[in-house]
Amino acid sequence: MSRLAFAAMYGSAALAFTTLAGWSPAAHAQTTLTMSSWVSPQHLLTKDVLAVWGQQVEKATNGRVKLQMLAKHPSAAPGTFDAVRDGLVDVSYVTASYTPARHVLPLLPELPGGGATAEINSVAFSRIHWKYFQPVNEYKGVKLLGVWTHGPGQMFNTKRPINRVEDLAGMKIRSGGGISEQMARALGASPFVKPAPESYELLSSGVADGTFFPLESIISFKLDSVVKYATLFPGGFYGSAFGFFMNEDKWNKLSKQDQDAIMSVSGEAIARLAGKAWDNTDRAAMEVMKKANINIQEASPELIKGVQERSKGIVEKWKADAKAKGVDGDKAFAEFHEELKRVAAGQ
Repeated sequence: MSRLAFAAMYGSAALAFTTLAGWSPAAHAQTTLTMSSWVSPQHLLTKDVLAVWGQQVEKATNGRVKLQMLAKHPSAAPGTFDAVRDGLVDVSYVTASYTPARHVLPLLPELPGGGATAEINSVAFSRIHWKYFQPVNEYKGVKLLGVWTHGPGQMFNTKRPINRVEDLAGMKIRSGGGISEQMARALGASPFVKPAPESYELLSSGVADGTFFPLESIISFKLDSVVKYATLFPGGFYGSAFGFFMNEDKWNKLSKQDQDAIMSVSGEAIARLAGKAWDNTDRAAMEVMKKANINIQEASPELIKGVQERSKGIVEKWKADAKAKGVDGDKAFAEFHEELKRVAAGQ
């Protein structure tokens, strides 16, 4: 054999060995999934929920599955479901308020008078969802990983204190849609639907007189310089329910081992993670509001009574809509409120 032929043969063998030596089942099976958030990188949903969950997934799968956060969300916020379904991004979330025609059942925790904290609401809702709502499959087309809620939704405005329902008459309220929009209308305000990140501009320009939000949003959207009045209702005037999901094709390509590992940090686990993160920011926002000298008041008995009376029709409509979907709305509603008590009691 010539020296040239020997060198060529040796070189090929060395390359093959190097390739094999660098191969391992873990490296071969590693999957990187894209993830995105339609709020800022500083928002708790991005940094305290999605990013933390991504770290938990990587740990649970021993590094076989990793999440890469996209620098920019690939769609408008209400189009997130379709963006994930169509593969523009692998993992993301949307609030049912933005897709109320498609996601009817998750509007349950958006009804007024829920639990005292986001964690209580999120865990209770998660239990009810997987028991009663998941079989209806309103998230068909994606792999649902978890559901949660934000903190109790409250009233913020730039005009006046809200002591009774009549004080809201004609007030232009920015809403995320869904139950918050219905509640604003039922209370005599003039709601219009805009994504949460636009709130500062809407309020500072006078296009909106007020907004319905959890306390957290005072920090997340820097509203402490524009909001003048805050009215706090027990359990919230409304809530907002989130669905968190993965592209179905990407999910189906994962091994059963990795699917099980991902679900071990999803479901109720991510509901509790999101709830705690929201509560932490809600508490911090209360301090920011105090420092900004925002007029903060608890809802008066007269206002509470008025809200309860005017929301009855909205509650009954949800129950009827649930029944049309094949779910016993009365039973689910009652059990959700029992679950709120159980979670609050540490069960």
